[in-house]
Amino acid sequence: QVQLVESGGGLVQAGDSLRLSCAASGRTLSYYDMGWFRQAPGKEREFVAAIGKSGGTTYFADSLKGRFAISRDNAKNTGYLQMNSLKPEDTAVYYCAAKWGYGIMGTASDPVKYNYWGQGAQVTVSS
Repeated sequence: QVQLVESGGGLVQAGDSLRLSCAASGRTLSYYDMGWFRQAPGKEREFVAAIGKSGGTTYFADSLKGRFAISRDNAKNTGYLQMNSLKPEDTAVYYCAAKWGYGIMGTASDPVKYNYWGQGAQVTVSS
C-alpha cells in the first residue's frame, strides 16, 4: 500500500505561482509512476501531468504545457507540481496519484490506471 498526501494548496491571485507536493509513505515511490489530476466544482476529474518512475519521462495535458511542470525526488519519496501564471480557471482540487511503474506513455491520462490517490489539495485562484 502507498499513502499519498498532498500539500501546498491555497488561495493565490491570477498570475501567481504555486508548488504542490505529494509525499508518499508505505512503499518507496521509485517503483511508481506518478500523476496529477484536478477536479473543479461541477466538472469531471481531468488529467494534468504525469512523470515516469525514474523522472525521465513526463507528459502534460495539452492545455497546460508551458505553464505547469512536474518533477519528483525519489530520495525524499515526494513528487511535485509547479504551477505558474495561474488563472482563475485553474481553481480546483488537485490530486496526486501513483501507479505501478510500467511507463506513462499511453496510460498517463487515464485515472483508472492509477492504484493510489491522495486526498486532494484545494487551489483557488482569484482574478
